[in-house]
Amino acid sequence: MNKDRQFSGIIPPVSTIFTDRGAFDEQGMATLIDFLIGAGVDGLFFLGTGGEFSQMSADERKQIAEFAVRHVNHRVPVLIGVGSTNSREAVQLSRHAAQIGADAVVAINPYYWQLTEKNLLGYYSDIAQSMALPVILYNFPALTGQDLHPALVKKLVGQHANIVGIKDTIDSVAHLREMIVTVKGEYPHFSVFCGYDDHLLNTLLLGGDGAISASANFAPQLSIEIYRAFIREDRASAAELHQTLLQLPLLYKIDSPFINVIKEACRLCGLNISTWSLPPSGPLNPQQKESIKEILNRAGLI
Repeated sequence: MNKDRQFSGIIPPVSTIFTDRGAFDEQGMATLIDFLIGAGVDGLFFLGTGGEFSQMSADERKQIAEFAVRHVNHRVPVLIGVGSTNSREAVQLSRHAAQIGADAVVAINPYYWQLTEKNLLGYYSDIAQSMALPVILYNFPALTGQDLHPALVKKLVGQHANIVGIKDTIDSVAHLREMIVTVKGEYPHFSVFCGYDDHLLNTLLLGGDGAISASANFAPQLSIEIYRAFIREDRASAAELHQTLLQLPLLYKIDSPFINVIKEACRLCGLNISTWSLPPSGPLNPQQKESIKEILNRAGLI
């Protein structure tokens, strides 16, 4: 396994686009993909939380993964979400991602049972051993109910050479710092991404590698400019841009799940896509839409 860092920068967790009747919308999906690649993203993560994987069957997930790989066509790395409540399905989806030519898989931990460490290690070992693709762990304890703590992650990285990074979606700079110090300190090739928009700059300052965060769907240029300013050591510009990014998490309080909020923000920012989301996510009311518009307007995005 190559010990150079494999993934870094801004990788949007891409929304999945459906028609107003609930069918997968290939044209709308292509519109969003092309927009993001044109903006200069460093990869695309499909079938994550905002990609509505939890509302889909395995066959639906495979269909979308196949379209994503085909349409991206090697322009940027494609990461496919494979996490599940059961190991068999996660392995099946991982092998499918490898077969269709994805560049990596992203695996959230099971989100029903509280697993013992032994069983959690076993879940990730099953995925890592099932195919040769790089594996990015996905930590989102607010939704899964269980934290992937740094000591556990370090153990997994030591056991499996193809576990190469983590999307650490946790509202704690201390957790990100410990992940970077504990895991990246031992394995410098390991990539640590924040999952919350407002932690991007802190993640970079601590030695992390970028963000996989929702606002990169509708305002990718903002996170990209912060990342690029940081890389060229223009910390003043990065900090100034980050003040705008800090305003965007207010969007995610408008509805739960906030999948429809992201899509409405995409529409308001000029993307001609449907905002329909899979149940139990429902349509936004006029007041919610106005709140989204106000936040984007204050941030100078529309």
